[in-house]
Amino acid sequence: MVKRVVFNQKGGVGKSSIAVNLAAISASRGKKTLVVDLDPQCNSSHYMLGEEYLDIKPDIRDFFESVLSFQLKPLGPESYIHPTPYENLFVMPSNPSLGDLQSKLEAKHKIYKLRDTLEVLSKEYDAIYIDTPPAFNFYTLSALVAADRCLIPFDCDEFARQALYSLLANVHETREDHNNALTVEGIVVNQFQPRASLPQRIVDELLADDLPVLNTRISASVKMRESHDVTCPLIHLAPKHKLTEQFVELFQELS
Repeated sequence: MVKRVVFNQKGGVGKSSIAVNLAAISASRGKKTLVVDLDPQCNSSHYMLGEEYLDIKPDIRDFFESVLSFQLKPLGPESYIHPTPYENLFVMPSNPSLGDLQSKLEAKHKIYKLRDTLEVLSKEYDAIYIDTPPAFNFYTLSALVAADRCLIPFDCDEFARQALYSLLANVHETREDHNNALTVEGIVVNQFQPRASLPQRIVDELLADDLPVLNTRISASVKMRESHDVTCPLIHLAPKHKLTEQFVELFQELS
């Protein structure tokens, strides 16, 4: 069983798209798969559930509120998990007001609570994907503490390349201080334009620095926006599309 966190401190690099589409492929292959959405933007939750995610309770905010409240009879971990329209695919949905709890959770040193909960759930699921906010904060650190593997989406931009080294330092520090089982599984080159010279040059520089760049490239495609618009993962929306095939190739590379 793999607990995988999808993490980048930069926004707009495709964290939610990668987390959900890999999870959907996992589920389509018969693996009971859970997505944990820790981003107050709720993109993964919306992607899998549509607008209905706003009405689904209890959610991840309720989980963290229970951590703070010291309930005598807290809900079991499974109470915060909900089915999606897709077989074998489940979600612990986020909440737009999740950020309101961050300072209280930090003050109470609750950084290991998600890890403990996912350890219990790992007995019920074949794979767990954790989507994170575009910041190195309490929720991201909780995810890194809870995960076995870290997957880093990367868009081919010079500012993103510079930020990547800070990100890797944060992951290394988390491994040293909190979770020695955590490994960087790889860097996913996303929104790649193979005919443009800049993206290839930046990828070559990452490889020259001996960074763990994965072989699979995820292309820039309007099909991804269509997938978001109809809130349907690619494996179900367009299983034969080139972009879907790239995600399948990425899933197989990670397996």
